[in-house]
Amino acid sequence: MDDIAAQAAIRFGYGPGPYDTPAADPRAALKAQLQGPDPGLAAGMFDALPSGQDAVQATLSDAVERQALREKGVPEKGNFNSLAEAMVPQEALTQLSFAATTPYGFRERLVWFWANHFSVSVSKRTCAPFAGPMIREAIRPHVNGRFVDMVAAVERHPAMLRYLDNDSSIGPDSRAGLRLHKGLNENLGRECMELHTVGLAAGYSQADVTSMAKLLTGWGVGPSEKGGDSTGFLFRPNAHEPGPQTVMGQSFDGGEQAGIDALAFLAAYPTTYQLLAAKLVTHFVADTPPPDAVARIAGVLHDTGGDLGAASAALVDLPQAWVPGQKFKTPFDYMISTLRAAPPPPALTPPNMLGILTQLGQPLCNAPLPNGWPDQAASWAGPDAVMSRIDWAFTYAARFDSGGEGPQPLDAAQAALGPLLRPATVTAIAQAGSRREAMTLFLTSPEFQRR
Repeated sequence: MDDIAAQAAIRFGYGPGPYDTPAADPRAALKAQLQGPDPGLAAGMFDALPSGQDAVQATLSDAVERQALREKGVPEKGNFNSLAEAMVPQEALTQLSFAATTPYGFRERLVWFWANHFSVSVSKRTCAPFAGPMIREAIRPHVNGRFVDMVAAVERHPAMLRYLDNDSSIGPDSRAGLRLHKGLNENLGRECMELHTVGLAAGYSQADVTSMAKLLTGWGVGPSEKGGDSTGFLFRPNAHEPGPQTVMGQSFDGGEQAGIDALAFLAAYPTTYQLLAAKLVTHFVADTPPPDAVARIAGVLHDTGGDLGAASAALVDLPQAWVPGQKFKTPFDYMISTLRAAPPPPALTPPNMLGILTQLGQPLCNAPLPNGWPDQAASWAGPDAVMSRIDWAFTYAARFDSGGEGPQPLDAAQAALGPLLRPATVTAIAQAGSRREAMTLFLTSPEFQRR
């Protein structure tokens, strides 16, 4: 494996495994991953997982059972098994397992990049069963499509509607608002502008946020028998604020389509392309994104009308993206790349991936704020965080300490890092007192911590 093949797998994917064969033309192979539908969806890898609408139905069933317990005077705690919450672990493990084994590492990295851009949190119970379906239903289908389509799919998904409380937002002058005397919740209107599209650089006002929030009233969650679609989205006209609204100088008539049109306007705004380009270059190039690289990606987004596949292909052509070691792995990166570099022996109990991410400080789909997990080394390279990685690596390496299963440590290191493997690490592995210690030295080496 030469420098280009190593960098292609490590920077753009989650690293190679010990049995992978490097592509003859790594750049072309990366771009080929941007063609066609999502590999996991196309192969039916997630077919057994519940849809957003299934989560709606489970939530309704939970509510009925909770009410029955209350009527009987039975304490809910210890006597209630939530159908909706039971969906979360299997959903997460299926998607994480796919990330750890897929040969389409670049495509998969983009999936999780956009999932973090449109961050939701499973710590909010009403959102939790919808977080995984949102990735499958709103992120994966649009990774190589148009940003405007991804924005519309995400903002209308029950995960985002529940996370940012839009399903309880009621237009003050709507029929429901006048009857119930309930009002507007601006969370989704604000975050879709500040975090997901135009950003603070657009210079929008509080009045623009309020108008955007009014356009999104009526966007809620509901079962199919009441008109909810396959994701669980339901438009409630009685809760929608009537009349036109103006956002950043652009006027939109009322109704469900007005919200869609407003999102399309924001998705194609010049500062949106600048914000997205800066985040993409930060993720794929360096913590301090080179201005010329950001300008290049922003230009591609502008010229193609927000074509994410074209922007991703342009990342591959950036010379700065091929400088090794510029990015420190997040806990998610580190766990997935470890499982790829040193696959767990199949005879042993599979690793608890959800528990590992929590131990390493990045619980899955559970960022503390709507802006998602940070993407710079300063957030992940502190002494305590590094010690947590060493502790976990030592625990994980025990799987290879007996029975001869799995790759040998030096073979795994050479396959994972190629020419990026330092002579000092090779020597340390060779002189290790046990196979477990040797594997730990590889997994905690400076070069494996970076991408």
